[in-house]
Amino acid sequence: MCIQFVNNPEKNESYRHSSLEVITSICESTPSAVKKRAHALIPEILKSCLLLMTEMDDDIEEWLAVDDVDEEEDEESANIGMSSLDRIACSLGGKAVFQPFVDIARHLLQDGDWKRRHAALMGLSTIGEGCQRSMEPKIETVVGTIVPFLQDQHPRVRYAACNALGQMSTDFAPTLQKKCHEKVVVGLITALIDLSCPRVATHAGAALVNFSEDCPKQVISAYLPVIMEKLEFVLENTFKKLVEQGKKLILEQVITTIASVADAAQDQFVTYYSKLMPPLKFILEQASDDRFKTLRGKTIECISLIGLAVGKDMFKEDAITIMTLLSNTMSELAPDDPQCSYMISSWTRICKVLGSDFAPFLPKVMGPVMRAASYKPDVAVLEDEEVQHDDPAWQFHSIGENKNFGIRTSGLEEKVTACDMIVCYARELKEAFAPFVDEVAEQTLTHLRFIFHDGVRSSAAETVPLLIECVKPQGLERMRSLWTRFLPALTAALKTETDLDVTVELISAVSESIDVLGRNGITPGELSEISVLVQEQLNEYEKRRQEREAEEADEDEDPEDANEKMNAENEEEAAVLARISDVVHSCFETFGPDFVSFFDPIFPAVVHLLDPKRHYADRQWSICMLDDLIEFAPQGAANYQRQFIDAMLRAVEDEYPEVRQAAAYGFGVMALKGDSEFVPALAAALGPLCNCIARPGARDTEEGVIATENAIAAVAKILKYGQINIDPTQLIPLFLSWLPTWEDKEESVHIYNYFCDLVETNHASVLGVDNSNLPRLLDIIISSFHLGAFDESDEKNHSVMMRMQAIVKTIASNEAIFQSLLAQANLDEGRLVTLRGILDPQQQAQH
Repeated sequence: MCIQFVNNPEKNESYRHSSLEVITSICESTPSAVKKRAHALIPEILKSCLLLMTEMDDDIEEWLAVDDVDEEEDEESANIGMSSLDRIACSLGGKAVFQPFVDIARHLLQDGDWKRRHAALMGLSTIGEGCQRSMEPKIETVVGTIVPFLQDQHPRVRYAACNALGQMSTDFAPTLQKKCHEKVVVGLITALIDLSCPRVATHAGAALVNFSEDCPKQVISAYLPVIMEKLEFVLENTFKKLVEQGKKLILEQVITTIASVADAAQDQFVTYYSKLMPPLKFILEQASDDRFKTLRGKTIECISLIGLAVGKDMFKEDAITIMTLLSNTMSELAPDDPQCSYMISSWTRICKVLGSDFAPFLPKVMGPVMRAASYKPDVAVLEDEEVQHDDPAWQFHSIGENKNFGIRTSGLEEKVTACDMIVCYARELKEAFAPFVDEVAEQTLTHLRFIFHDGVRSSAAETVPLLIECVKPQGLERMRSLWTRFLPALTAALKTETDLDVTVELISAVSESIDVLGRNGITPGELSEISVLVQEQLNEYEKRRQEREAEEADEDEDPEDANEKMNAENEEEAAVLARISDVVHSCFETFGPDFVSFFDPIFPAVVHLLDPKRHYADRQWSICMLDDLIEFAPQGAANYQRQFIDAMLRAVEDEYPEVRQAAAYGFGVMALKGDSEFVPALAAALGPLCNCIARPGARDTEEGVIATENAIAAVAKILKYGQINIDPTQLIPLFLSWLPTWEDKEESVHIYNYFCDLVETNHASVLGVDNSNLPRLLDIIISSFHLGAFDESDEKNHSVMMRMQAIVKTIASNEAIFQSLLAQANLDEGRLVTLRGILDPQQQAQH
């Protein structure tokens, strides 16, 4: 009945909206029942959402005339349809929603009515969050479907295509960026430079921001010349429109897009600094009209992000000039001026660039910052008739019996921002911030208990380890003078904290403080306190899980669906568990085997998390803690192994790549430790590791790739160090078939060191009959360099890189044979360029 109501345009609009809300609420409250008992209705539910999403205004002229990106369309039905679709997708999940939706969207995209095409495209971007695991392996197909609509005859359809690509760039990063970069970048740039439709061009620029934010540097760098050529063209032409017509829509966006591209490209952006900085500074100085406050703020943001990208040497002179301008201007701005937030965030970025050279500005900056951070909100309890609900400076909450609790919020957001700035200054300036440490420490202890805003408590927690590091040059006693006050405060705060985001920061403060203080900075008594803290947090984690399960109890609940569901609450809980794992990691890394006795009481709770019926994040982080036990206290792990090895063997073939990665890493570490007590476990792990690598879709997602490469590295470590009694003749050809790897740079050193061992010893399984495998070996080495398998800034990689270069040079020493091998290897032009760099290191350095 509800579906019929929604689908009937003759019915009153509010009834239709209420009917869809009923459907959506049922999907959210009893998703398993809907999937089991109303499975056939799911396509109809999706159609109802899409039908509302087609109810849009036909007046395109009004839509085109908008010059404010924040101006929203008054299209309530369409917005309700889209919001409901999002909630339904998140509730029912990708297995139930993705394929039915794709089937419906395919027909809508071929419809002559622009509203239907628009709804299909907006729908594809809306379901991404809920259907992430089902959709990501098909992302190339989905993107290929969307890109042609960037050229649609109707501007709102083109806008929707931009919207879809932008949202998916966020939802499926960095998989989309790695697999679909050419289609997306070329398509968005084409839409961006069509200035005849400012709203579409602006949205293309916004989508390019989303694409850039999580784009690997090597991907964005390849497109940098063409992207910047087009952005400079748009900047020049839209600045003319600002001067001549006062139009600012595209200009604001293109400045933001330039900032985002600079942030992604980092030092590769140096080439464009001298071209862009003068016009940006000109806008900053000339756009003084009140209409252009946001434009000026975005320009400040852009300049600071470019400075962060190109570095101190190039930016220092401009940074000091701009910093002087900003510090003089800031005092003149009203608190609600949109420029304020941009200026404050820009100060922090400039601080990051200048480092210790920012210190001279601190006395001028810290005065207003500390005043804002010290703000104490007024509170009041008022009768109902005394409350002035229209006063924007106050927020009131009913506490019953005609009483209302009120808090004056006008200075609260400024307080939060100031606390964030203090975090940045302490992090970036280190010992230069030392003169302010005592004052900030007192404030931090107070702010850990600040009940009126979780952001203040989070910033206070972040500040703790940073302040300890600021006084590190003053010696251990000075560091401990802070730590002995902070640890009890953190422990007390964790006992009363109810916000999980703040809990995450409080636990992080403990692990990061351990890293800063080191072995000599923490007493056995304090280590015992930390062990108890971890136990308490694991107990609280389990208690919350049981409470959620009790609330969500459903006789039709499918364990597999329950395990897959990763809503906002699950993500928050997983973040808590991840930070608990960080504390265990910090303790094992700092104290090694000496932490085992403190880990003993924690161990049962960790093993309890391995249950395959639990959420995958439980298994993932439990195994990460066991990995630390294996890596830093192998004898302790050997004593415990009977209680977790079977679970880890199962985890290598887990459905979830995050779990597979953690388990594969653990077996690799076991091999590296070379303990004979691990030999049976390592022999048993080879089969599951090979299955993990060969599983269908092993490389379809970013997480899958990392898990697969960890499994390959684990096999290499077992064969190299594992002491197992096995004939590697069959495994070695399989190992070679898995190469090259390139995503997990930390594991590359292990994978390619073993590869070099095999080649350098002329292993028959590697070279092949009559050296027939040489073209393949060349391709592996060249591709590993070409695809960026090594972090060249990490000295651990230098040795293996030199070994691989030496192998290529040895093969190349016979010119005739080498040319024949190259012909057989059939290298593309990019790999041939890489090869020339390997043979000529000087050329490689220039490249």
